Amino acid sequence: MKVTRIAYSVRLNRGKYAALVEQARRLGRVRSEVWQRYGSIAGVGSGLTDRQVRDRWLGDGTHVQFAVLANAWKETVRDAMADIAANLAAAKVDVRRAVSRRTTDPAERRRMFTALKADQWAEDPFLSRQMRKHWKRGHNRTHDQIVVRADRYNAAVDGRGRLWLAVPGLEPRKMVRIPLSTTVAPTGTLRLILRGGRVEVHYQIDATQMRSSQRACGEATIGVDKGYTEALTDSDGQPHGEQLGDLLTRESDRLKERNRRRAKLRSIANTAALRGDCAKARRIKANNLGTIKRDRRAARHRARVCTEIFTAVHEVVDKAGTVIAEDLTKRFTRFGRRSGDQFHCTSCGVVWQADVNAAINILQRAGDPDIALHTPHHKVKQILQDRTDRHRTRLPVQDSSPATTGRRANYPNRSTMSNK
Repeated sequence: MKVTRIAYSVRLNRGKYAALVEQARRLGRVRSEVWQRYGSIAGVGSGLTDRQVRDRWLGDGTHVQFAVLANAWKETVRDAMADIAANLAAAKVDVRRAVSRRTTDPAERRRMFTALKADQWAEDPFLSRQMRKHWKRGHNRTHDQIVVRADRYNAAVDGRGRLWLAVPGLEPRKMVRIPLSTTVAPTGTLRLILRGGRVEVHYQIDATQMRSSQRACGEATIGVDKGYTEALTDSDGQPHGEQLGDLLTRESDRLKERNRRRAKLRSIANTAALRGDCAKARRIKANNLGTIKRDRRAARHRARVCTEIFTAVHEVVDKAGTVIAEDLTKRFTRFGRRSGDQFHCTSCGVVWQADVNAAINILQRAGDPDIALHTPHHKVKQILQDRTDRHRTRLPVQDSSPATTGRRANYPNRSTMSNK
């Protein structure tokens, strides 16, 4: 498995940054051209590859208009075609669900799935309608990225211990040297993203090289429930990532106040512009309505949230060899009533901690004979409702085979609960 690492430029001079911005702008035109020509059934939908696109452009001279080096536009074409293919694959997921809802005949499903996988869906009326419905025509909005092939850059450490990354510029044999904030040289294909006056260098490494990959996991089997106040709550009643709710709430309150103030300043600037005081409007927009500090603070907040969530996940995996997770955001109100972080059972009057109750329910659903991985939530609700009704009316389970009855037996109650 691969993971992405990001290195940042430090004190990059304006001339180098401007040259990279111009190169990214021209490569953005390449992306737009690829999406415009091949982002439909006539392109990736027909099995066209990036090499075939490259050969076409070299044959008809299309590449000349972009005024960038050959390796730069070729890597951009490859990246854009991969994005289109990913967009197509995402649409096929929804189409597969539509096929499953349309027919229960295994042979018919197999035929449709095979045609969908082989990109022959245009020949089937139903698949064609579904693909037109779910595969929307995409457009490029990326004009700040540069993809650099693994053999087209080099990294070196100077006498002061600083790492410099040299990447191709707009002219042949003229490299742009970027000082990085790390001493670890990037490897593999690089993606340079230009944001707020600095360069982000994205690259991938093997997950087995990370220290966290060497940590041994536990041996228990537990269920976990996702939440807002805590990132995860396991079936043993232990919360993980308890600072998540506080982080999100404080950031939401700060954004509300900041956006209120920015709206007031924007109104003052617009009023000044209408009054003819354009200098005041420009000063407000330049000094009070910028986005560099805003974007950097948002990135720091996302990093803190990711750290809290990742730490919670590591804590769960440290104690469990098998983790059972499920989305239980749908409320089944007929089984009980939730009030804050408490869940009140309507049949017996027991009060549970809501997240612990959900985690235990998830754990008990593992290996359920009626509920599979892709069972729709409305069908899950109906199955659980039928079981609850049978339990209340003391009716026997419909399927009384020994294997099924054993798995549907009542599970022991491991949650801390109180009567109120």
